[in-house]
Amino acid sequence: QSRHSRHLGACAAALQRFGDLGDSGDLAVAAEQLRLARRELGRITGHVGAEEVLGVIFRDFCVVG
Repeated sequence: QSRHSRHLGACAAALQRFGDLGDSGDLAVAAEQLRLARRELGRITGHVGAEEVLGVIFRDFCVVG
């Protein structure tokens, strides 16, 4: 499916950015790239993490005054 291909491409791009950091890269940036890769794979497998749930809650249910 095109959706799977899109998510795999985004995962591969995040892993490439992780790899491009090398040993001298910022640990926080490296961790973020791995988190993004995991999220893209989760969108294919159906695994939903706490971030996604909180994002939906705040986006759909919080009232901004």
